[in-house]
Amino acid sequence: MTNYDVSYLYKSMDKNPVWELFKNLRDVLKKDELGVEIAKIAIPAAMALAADPIASLIDTAFIGHIGPVELAAVGVAIAVFNQASKIAIFPLVSVTTSFVAEEDATRSFEGDPEEIETLESGFAGNSEKEELIPKVESANSFSVSPSQGKLDEGRQNCRHNSAASSALIIGGLLGIVQAVFLIFAAKPLLNYMGVKPDSPMLNPAIKYLTVRSLGAPAVLLSLAMQGVFRGFKDTKTPLYATMMGDIVNIILDPIFIFVFGFGVTGAAIAHVISQYLISLILMGKLMGQVDLLPPRMKDLQFGRFLKNGFLLLLRVIAATFCVTLAASLAARHGSTSMAAFQVCLQVWLATSLLADGLAVSGQAILASAFAKNEYDRATLTASRVLQLGLLLGLGLSLVVLVILGYASGLFTTDKEVLSLLSLGIPFVVATQPINSLAFVFDGINYGASDFTYSAYSMILVAAVSTVLLLLLSSSFGFVGIWVALSIFMSLRALAGFWRIGTRTGPWSYLQG
Repeated sequence: MTNYDVSYLYKSMDKNPVWELFKNLRDVLKKDELGVEIAKIAIPAAMALAADPIASLIDTAFIGHIGPVELAAVGVAIAVFNQASKIAIFPLVSVTTSFVAEEDATRSFEGDPEEIETLESGFAGNSEKEELIPKVESANSFSVSPSQGKLDEGRQNCRHNSAASSALIIGGLLGIVQAVFLIFAAKPLLNYMGVKPDSPMLNPAIKYLTVRSLGAPAVLLSLAMQGVFRGFKDTKTPLYATMMGDIVNIILDPIFIFVFGFGVTGAAIAHVISQYLISLILMGKLMGQVDLLPPRMKDLQFGRFLKNGFLLLLRVIAATFCVTLAASLAARHGSTSMAAFQVCLQVWLATSLLADGLAVSGQAILASAFAKNEYDRATLTASRVLQLGLLLGLGLSLVVLVILGYASGLFTTDKEVLSLLSLGIPFVVATQPINSLAFVFDGINYGASDFTYSAYSMILVAAVSTVLLLLLSSSFGFVGIWVALSIFMSLRALAGFWRIGTRTGPWSYLQG
């Protein structure tokens, strides 16, 4: 984008920041330097993020042909596992991407004292950012060459990155804790989700959740490594690993479910094997790029991860609580309602998570831009990814309409479930643009290290949405649940608009 475009955008945003972010939509697909960089990061990231939900959709399709009870049981078990995983790893992945990108940006300088002094002075007076960025010392103090990232021992193409080392240690420990917790607490957790001791869903749900929990260490470790690769703006490697794992999952599903006759347990076994394969592939690739042992143990950034990770933990708990509550309320209406909700939710997440590719791209570029005080680039990046998010959301609405409107029979042949699906389809279709904007705003906030606002705004949104879920579910049943979820995503997007529109936090530079 030219200097004229930058100047025009700044002048326009002085009038109305939110509105001006979406002007000149005709240039949204412009193949300039920024557009190409966004695409190189976003497309592989989106494909990788969509691969796992798509594999889950295939799981759902296979299990749906066992029976509606098994489909509903697995839906509840997946909801429990996903909530535990998100609570444990999502904060880690998000802060890892920002921290790795920021640390990598500071070490990209060629040892120019003036550039380093400018970088450090930019953090002065900004206590939150100062804590997030490791203090930049002279180029000679680095254990790696700033330009090549070579180790002192002469190992080529490797570099130290204390944020990456910290993330892997925390991810591995969290994975073990999650596995132990889910295995021993499976029954009470499922009871809380509405699967009572006399429910026919209980036994298949316990079997699936217990076996799938064995893969938790691999899941959390692989997601932590994906956060590291995103920080390096490399989303192709996670895509390759994820696709290989999911292909194995798809191949093993019918073998374990039908050939060996393991049923829902077979689906869980196939998923666990695929997750360990993904983790092994990523570890092998990462060890070729990063020296995972930091020069000094005190270089590990556990304090930074814990402080900002805790803020995002609050945010994730609030967000996943709403979705999990919705699944619980659907389960309380019976296995038919839960089966229909599971199909709608899997499609809803699989498609709208494509926008997370843009969020990852925006986060990585913004983190680097803010670390270098490149505010022009930060503004243009936020504008472009939001425009692309809106365009993507509109396209996804058409895709979802085709998938759920004309291919529902792929997931189940039960007439009652199909009848409820027809009621949920309009909500899943209509919320795609809103979901895309909400997810992209998440990436923008994380890239700007605006973790505090992200946490507290989500808590407020979740509090309102929880009340609406309880009220609307009791009054309108299945339809009420989807009305409340639609409001939930709308409020999330509104919170993102509010931050930029008020020119506060990291966006305060727009005031001048």
